[in-house]
Amino acid sequence: MKFTRSRGFNSVPSATGGIARLACARLKEMGKDPTVILSKVGLTPEEARDPSVRLEVRTQIKLLELAAEEVLDECLGFHLARSFDLREIGLVYYVIASSEQLADALRNAERYSQINNEGVRLRFSMRDGAAVIAVDYVNVDRDADRQHIEFWLVTLVRICRQVTNGRLAPLRLKIKHFRNGMPAEYKAFFGVEIEFGANADEIWFPRPIALLSLVGRDERLNELLRRYAEEALARKPRERLTVRSKVEDILQELLPHGRATATEVARRLGMSSRTLSRKLGDESTSFAEIQDQLRAALAKRYLQDKTLPISQIAWLLGYREVSSLTHAFKRWTGTTPQRYRSGH
Repeated sequence: MKFTRSRGFNSVPSATGGIARLACARLKEMGKDPTVILSKVGLTPEEARDPSVRLEVRTQIKLLELAAEEVLDECLGFHLARSFDLREIGLVYYVIASSEQLADALRNAERYSQINNEGVRLRFSMRDGAAVIAVDYVNVDRDADRQHIEFWLVTLVRICRQVTNGRLAPLRLKIKHFRNGMPAEYKAFFGVEIEFGANADEIWFPRPIALLSLVGRDERLNELLRRYAEEALARKPRERLTVRSKVEDILQELLPHGRATATEVARRLGMSSRTLSRKLGDESTSFAEIQDQLRAALAKRYLQDKTLPISQIAWLLGYREVSSLTHAFKRWTGTTPQRYRSGH
């Protein structure tokens, strides 16, 4: 196992920016100027190129979705994850790769992935006769994303295969968002049918796989690397749930019942409407903006499930009339729900 000083254990390369840089590189390969898309997510080319600049996960999600549209690649996250050098992940990758068994590697991934990622958490567990890797978003709207989560799932499978030097095939692969059919290259890569529209983002491997020894296992090196990783964790500031994320959670429950008002959300949070407005202002947002963005993301997700009537989608989003959904959707996307569904 080799690593250089610049990418070794004395530094933590910015995974919270690496995906964005991969997307910008792909744009350039396709003859597109990344500057336009970067400006839409509030970044300069200099910030995007700088590995020391930490990018929010929601910024990377938005950038990937815009880049996918620009290069006409519905599977951009999948394609980017297939081709990058896993060693670019840095310290966390080397901790994983030097572990004794795959189960140890995945437990280390769960603990130390938060060093590089503010909005993504990994969970490893043994349940129902399987070794399960789950990907959770923290303070990030999962419904707005397809490309970013697919990048993560492909990367995790690649890591498991590389560190065991085996063509591991999952038992199950669950993904929350919808796709209209499963691309053939997904089946070829994962070796299993993907459960789109599931209740979680999870990779399930047969339980015995967790006991596989790693080809790069090195007890002394792993102990040293984990010491550096623990120091990096200790330097991270304590995170707290944002008011925005709490509002989003409550809104998803209230929207179908037509009670998604700032007053009701504030009551559930145990504060006044004025206090809620002030706290959201401190986070540079507002209740109306959060509700509008959440509805837009949910609408796109629901429309990809062609078994859901548009009238039911309108109800799920808190609209009494389909015409209200149509008017809002045209404002969000420039097209109608029916046309959007047909195009996806």
